[in-house]
Amino acid sequence: MADGGCYCGSVRFKITGEPVSQSICHCRDCQKSSGAASVAWIMLDEGEFAVTKGILKTIAGQGGAERLFCANCGTGIAYKNANILPGMVDIQTATLDTPDDYIPEMNIQLAEQIGWEKDAHMMPGFDRFPPQE
Repeated sequence: MADGGCYCGSVRFKITGEPVSQSICHCRDCQKSSGAASVAWIMLDEGEFAVTKGILKTIAGQGGAERLFCANCGTGIAYKNANILPGMVDIQTATLDTPDDYIPEMNIQLAEQIGWEKDAHMMPGFDRFPPQE
């Protein structure tokens, strides 16, 4: 069981049960809807996800998908697709209060991965920002 919410706090949710899968998606639809190169997801039975505060807005995604997000700040929260994942819901892992509790097990949709992301782990890294010279 875990809680989560959007950036502005207008939407809060609770998940119960154990995820069916935990993945990082690299599809173009996720990229465009999030503005990020990839999105981490946990998949659950739809009955194990409940909004406890606020209302999610839904927009149509590709191939019958529904993307649910906070109408106030735009934070993406969930994904449903009755055509390919009936009865399931994907929750964006980073919107959970404790995202470290849900470690991705696989990468999916690598056919659409942005080329530079393949080598991003080899770039220099900084705990915050690089030193100013």
